[in-house]
Amino acid sequence: MTEIPINKDPREEKLRIASDIRERLASLKLYAVNLISAPGSGKTTLLEKLLPVLSSRFRLAVIEADTATRNDADRLEAAGLAVEMIANAITGCHISPQAGKAAFDNLDLPSLDLIVIENVGNLVCPAGIDLGEDDKIVMVSVAEGEDKPLKYPLIFRNSSLALINKIDAAEALGTNVDLLERNIRAVNPAIDIMRMSARTGESLDRVGEWIVSRLESKRAL
Repeated sequence: MTEIPINKDPREEKLRIASDIRERLASLKLYAVNLISAPGSGKTTLLEKLLPVLSSRFRLAVIEADTATRNDADRLEAAGLAVEMIANAITGCHISPQAGKAAFDNLDLPSLDLIVIENVGNLVCPAGIDLGEDDKIVMVSVAEGEDKPLKYPLIFRNSSLALINKIDAAEALGTNVDLLERNIRAVNPAIDIMRMSARTGESLDRVGEWIVSRLESKRAL
């Protein structure tokens, strides 16, 4: 008798891994958020300024991905944050569930309250990848144009919060922030939206309050 191998759908394996991660985090009441944006939108600056403040109240770690350097990981470690760096060769244009699982496995999860994943700078590839996180946060800067939510809708549909960063430069760049926000709402009417500036610190406290609220809601379950 000849046996015919049946290939498994790789998507099933990815979904299984994400589900396993989610169940593990739920059992620990550990909140995880996946921060996604195009390159240069300001993700690392946001984390540099916000997470040291949150670390005074919560035990946290960062999962960091980069395609070619340790630059962002070095910046966050210099800010006093615990960072788990994913190997560049594994990440490509996004963090895969397999690479995400390895990063989670390397952390002492029971000792943590919050994990922030800083994904590879890309609005396309990470958008549909489930890493077992509780929420995706998408960041878009005013320098990128008002049409980005319409051009890359999936990441805005899959995110719970949209951050409009570099709001302090909007007037100089001629960006219509109201139009940008309307385009985000057109793609995802239910999404929370915050205008902010990681550079000046404008609305950083509101971003922190949003994360804390989600974290505490999970812990109360």
